[in-house]
Amino acid sequence: MRHPNRVKIVEVGPRDGLQNEAKPVPVEIKVELIDRLTDTGLSAIESGSFVSPKWVPQMAATAEVMAAIKRRPGVSYPVLTPNLQGLEAALAAGVEEVAVFAAASETFSQKNINCSIAESLDRFAPLAARARAEGLRVRGYVSCTLGCPYEGAIAPSAVAEVAGKLAAMGCYEISLGDTVGVGTPTKAQTMIDAVTNRLPVDMLAAHFHDTYGQALANLLAVMERGVAVMDSSVAGLGGCPYAKGAAGNVATEDLVYMLNGMGIHTGIDLDRLMEAGSFISAALDRPTGSKVARARG
Repeated sequence: MRHPNRVKIVEVGPRDGLQNEAKPVPVEIKVELIDRLTDTGLSAIESGSFVSPKWVPQMAATAEVMAAIKRRPGVSYPVLTPNLQGLEAALAAGVEEVAVFAAASETFSQKNINCSIAESLDRFAPLAARARAEGLRVRGYVSCTLGCPYEGAIAPSAVAEVAGKLAAMGCYEISLGDTVGVGTPTKAQTMIDAVTNRLPVDMLAAHFHDTYGQALANLLAVMERGVAVMDSSVAGLGGCPYAKGAAGNVATEDLVYMLNGMGIHTGIDLDRLMEAGSFISAALDRPTGSKVARARG
């Protein structure tokens, strides 16, 4: 089976990984984490979210974080922007890439962003237009692509519909999320097949949580379909505040180890990555969620 020769990894630990932490993570810890991740050779590090602190308190200091990190040329530091107010804050912080997030599940959309899928897309269209007019790249997320905590199975056609609409409003890349980590390889391939009936595979990214221990298998399965962009989280950080029991994203260390073993280029220094994972795990006073880091302990 053919796999991509190169895989781009989008590190989501500083945002997706930390947003669910109960105790506030100090700005200086977030800044050092991002700077350490920059030193690993990663080309994309999702660094925060300009969302109301009422909904996601952990992201309240994103502007401070963005002002303090050492940005390296050629590295992208995207942030999530749920509305035009968030976009204005992102522009003020000098970001070059923003992300919007929709869901393939109506119930999850209501629980997560308090509106229907259609309403969320209507809300994002002017945001995407304004961002692009300002020269920013816009990434789109689709949650619950392989299952929903409220609705169970999600039709692949529903995922394709939302992904197509995000692409139509100007998202250059669509990240397809298994938010609760319930997917299996065949289901992941079926979902990708449905989306690639509408969009080219090089527009797609995979964002798979590891709740049921399936994330690496699912990533390998979608690589066989040509997906060459993977979201992952250092030390396996994270979860989802609106999906009870959801584990963190697949650990970046484990993904890089697998890709290295397959001879697939990522440009990432695994040792430095493990050091960044050790740093944030120690700061959070918990063991790493990376199996590779534990094995090499």
